[in-house]
This record gives sequence, C-alpha cells and structure tokens, in this order.
Amino acid sequence: MTPHPYGLWPSPFSAKMLANFYRFNDVQWAPDGTLLWAEGRGPRTTLVAQRAGDAPREMCRTISLRPGVGYGGGEFHTGRDFAVFVAEGRLHRQPLQTGLPQAITPAFGGAASPAVSPDGQWVAFVHTYEDTDVLAIAPADGAQWPQRAAQGADFYMQPAWHPESRFLAWVEWDFPQMPWDGSRLMLAEWDGEQLRNPQHLAGDAETPAFQPAFSPDGRYLAYMLQDGDRDTLYLYDLQSGETRALVRGRLMIPPAWVQGLRAFAWLGPGRIVALENHLGFAKILLVDVPTGKVAEVDPAPYTWLRAPAAAPDGKRVAFLASSPQIPERVAVWDVKTGAWETRARSAPENIPAEHLPVPEDIRWQAEDGLTVHALYYAPVPAAWRQETPPPAIVSIHGGPTSQRTASFNAQAAFFASRGYAYVELNYRGSTGYGRKYMLALRGRWGQADVEDAVTLARVLAERGLADPKRLVIMGGSAGGYTVLNVLAQHPGVYKAGIDLYGVSDLFALDMDTHKFERRYTATLVGELPAAAEKYHAWSPVFHADKIRDPIAVFQGLEDKVVPPNQSESIVEALRRRGGPHIYKTYAGEGHGFRKPETLEDLYKSIQRFLMKQVLFSA
Repeated sequence: MTPHPYGLWPSPFSAKMLANFYRFNDVQWAPDGTLLWAEGRGPRTTLVAQRAGDAPREMCRTISLRPGVGYGGGEFHTGRDFAVFVAEGRLHRQPLQTGLPQAITPAFGGAASPAVSPDGQWVAFVHTYEDTDVLAIAPADGAQWPQRAAQGADFYMQPAWHPESRFLAWVEWDFPQMPWDGSRLMLAEWDGEQLRNPQHLAGDAETPAFQPAFSPDGRYLAYMLQDGDRDTLYLYDLQSGETRALVRGRLMIPPAWVQGLRAFAWLGPGRIVALENHLGFAKILLVDVPTGKVAEVDPAPYTWLRAPAAAPDGKRVAFLASSPQIPERVAVWDVKTGAWETRARSAPENIPAEHLPVPEDIRWQAEDGLTVHALYYAPVPAAWRQETPPPAIVSIHGGPTSQRTASFNAQAAFFASRGYAYVELNYRGSTGYGRKYMLALRGRWGQADVEDAVTLARVLAERGLADPKRLVIMGGSAGGYTVLNVLAQHPGVYKAGIDLYGVSDLFALDMDTHKFERRYTATLVGELPAAAEKYHAWSPVFHADKIRDPIAVFQGLEDKVVPPNQSESIVEALRRRGGPHIYKTYAGEGHGFRKPETLEDLYKSIQRFLMKQVLFSA
C-alpha cells in the first residue's frame, strides 16, 4: 500500500538534481587515440579530452563552446594533434597536449561544423552572416582570412574531407525545404586554393541526403538518403563513378535540427557501423562493405545510442549512450567482444532502479489509418501503485519534426517517481516511423497533432492507464503550440496545461522566427496569403477565450525562435478573461532553458501548480 497519494510520493529525484545534469553534445576520436567530447554544464559547454589510461581533462575552461548556426551543434572537430572548436563567433585551435586556444578566424557572424583536413592544413566550416549561409575554408593555423568555398544555397551542413584532402563533400538545401524534407549531396575537388568541379551526387527537393563520409582508403564516399518510406546507405565509388545501395529499408537518419549529427562511421575500408532506429530503440548495424551483409547487434545495457565515432584502430566505437535507467554516458564499445567501457557520466547515477521508470510502447489507429505511437511510463516504484488509475502528464515533443525515444528521460523520472504516469506522444508528423508518418503533418499542423493528443486522453482512460479527471498536457515550443490548441479547441479533455515557450500566433511566428525555420510554417500549414484561414483557425491566440482549464506558461526572455511576444499575447488574453493561470519569465534564457537556477525554479513551480490545480482541485 502506498504511503502517499498519487502525485505526492516521496521521490529521490529532486528539482535541483534534474537541473544539474550534464549534457553531452558530441564525441570524437583524435588520430592518436585521444577521445574528446563536448560537455554542457548549465549554460556553458566545455571541451573534454581523455588519453588512454589518463583522467579526463578540460581543454578550455575559460571559453564556452557555442556554435552560431541555426540551433547550434557541430561544436568541434579533431585534427592530428589539435582540435578546432567554435566559440565567440569564431574558430579556435586547441593543441591536444599543452598550449592555449588560438583564434584562427575573425569574430563575425556565426560558425559551426568545423572539419579539419587530414593533412592538417585546412578547416572547412559552415558560416552565416546577415542571413547568408556559406561553406567556408580557412587555414588551420589562422594565417589568412577564410574564403567562401561554396555559396548560393540557403543552408549548408556536414562538410567532410577526403583522406588525401583532395575532395570535399557536403549537404546543402534551399527554402522552403527543411533538411529532412529534401537536400542535396555535393562533391567538389580541392586544389589548395578553391573548390573546383562541384557535382550534385544525390538528393533533391523531396529526397533528403545525410552525412557524407569518405572511406579511410579514399575509394568510397558513403552517405544516406531517405529515398522511400525508409532510408538507404549508399556507396559512391570515386574511381568508377558507380553508386551502390549498401543497406536498404531501415530507419537511420535523424532529423537534422542541429549541425554535426552522425548516423554511421567507417570502421576501416571494409566495414561500417551504423545505427538503426526501431520504434525509438537503437540497434547497432555492422555492415560488411564487400558483401553488403548486415549483422544486427543489441546494444544492451543501453537502449538508445547517438553520435557514433570509430576509433583510429577500427576496433572500438564511441557513442553517447543511455537507457531509461541509465543517464547518458560517453561509452566505448568493443566491436569484437561487445564489452562496454564508460568514459564519462552526465549524472551521479545514485537513484535506485525502482525509482526510474521504463517505458511501454502504446499504439492506436488514427482515422486516416496510420498507427499513432506513444511511450507510457507508469508511476514508480511499482509496489506503491494503487488499484485506481494514476494522474498522468502527457508530454508533447517540440519540432514538430522530432521524436521521443527510449533514451534516459529525466523529466519522466521526475514525475513518475512522484506517482504520476508520464506519457510521451509521438504524434503524426514525428520522425522514427517512416517518411509517410512524418509527412502526415504537412498542411495539418494544429489539426493532426491536436487530434492525436485528444485521442490519447481517451486511450489512456479506456485502458485504465490514467485517471481521465486528472490528465495534464505539457509541451515546449511546437509542443506548447499543441498544448494551447488542445486547451482552446477541446476544453475539459485535460484538467490543466503546461506551456513552455509555445507558439500562439502563426502569423507572428512566420514573420519573427529565425532563418532556419522561416519557411517551416509554409510546409506545415500553408503558404500565405492563401492559407490565412488556416493560420487564424490554428493560432491559439485568436481562440484563447475558449480556454477554460488552468494553464502555466513559462518563457525565456532571450528566445529568438519563439519570441516572448508569443507567450505574452496568450497570457494577455487569459488575463482579460480572468482564467486561472501562472506566467513566469526567465532573464538570460533562450529557446530551451539551460541555467540550473532556472530549471530548479521551473520544476518547483510546476509541482506547486499541479498540486493546486490537479491534485487538490475538485
């Protein structure tokens, strides 16, 4: 029998603990076997290096890594005996042994995804300035200013060098596409002064290309395409010009919300390690290049992996690895033995396993015939559950082109260990379930996602998984937009809502958001002015008078993606109507909160809101 009612269980998972987790953004090997990773600590991100048999050490404690293209990502890259990282709007060169970081490019615009040429002479990178993105190349010693190497496309990502520094490959795309809608794989020759003879190898406006990577012997260029409902890993033979499909029919490409993402790595000239996404759970694929044979490997004890990086000897692979009961680690996998070695932890890992929930996949069929997916976390410990269904928090992910997976979910643990069921909805439009599923949100953002959130409430009640009178809907960014629309269009389905920097006005978003998403709403809703009726119907701010359920709104004052006016307009409408709500803003926070003090206050505020409006409310 539980000693406390649902929602009030004594939890070892405090708001302060959640606020002080580290973040891992990338992991790479240097040619000498040094392992490096980008580690986020509150608002700062530092570069950490670990040589074999030595303790990890920070490389640049006084400088915070901060890429400046889109949502960031692509913090650093390793050369022979140095790394190049992005901070303060420029590239810095950091020796791997001893020495201070040296700026090698001017401080203007934003940079990301540095790629050091194998000969150590050059750094290719993505640069943006005054809304113009280019692919740039600079001397690795900073002796000259960078030059524009490729220009004309609206966006660039993933520059990759040939092992002899003779070729450069990259991915580019144009408005109104997002990189997962359609993009182009490009290849050009580098003569030491400029790129020559650029070729468009693959991808188009409706076929996304992802992650060019040359084989260590320089014969092949590997890359991925989503050229059907699933993804394909291809090899382009630089000698013959022939292209061969190596792996077909698997989900491998993550949505490129940030720079620097990877889904595979060369283990040597004859083998590739890749990651497959199977309903939110990761599989390791070992691919034999000559035969095309694929061996599937269970990554236990982990259920989610990202950022694969092969060691120089081809015998080990580093990942950012986690499971619902293991906070993310920098982990190294031995290809031959299957053994795992932990190099760094994002959390103390001192919470007993019985207080950490494990998700269950739940599904149902939408009216259009597609199967909708969600991950259900029951309250923990299991021994404390009662016969009556628990209150539940339904989380709506952002994007909306994204996915919640079976990785460690600190927010799920925070609420489930207090006696809430916690549910991650991967509504139609999410990635990880095929291209058809992702495209189901095109022209229907504000409709299909809302339908799935409302249906999920019914499914949870019918299956006895949640108390229908104590359901809460919560989401940030695009997820906050769904929260507001559900509360406005379907009052009473959820007892309360929690909106973090959510979109309330599609017209204002279309005018005010940053470059990366400037045409996103044109795809998700429609082109203006033709789609103006949809914009009005699906903008919560115009229907805020219909919101009857209590709502908590949280907003960062430095948000450039969803500016504060989005929250202020919905809150002003709530004030005029006099509906129950709280509104909290955080100075110095952008799109997504980073400061430990902000996160601690946020979760304490949410706890108080839920107790007042859900647990203790009639």
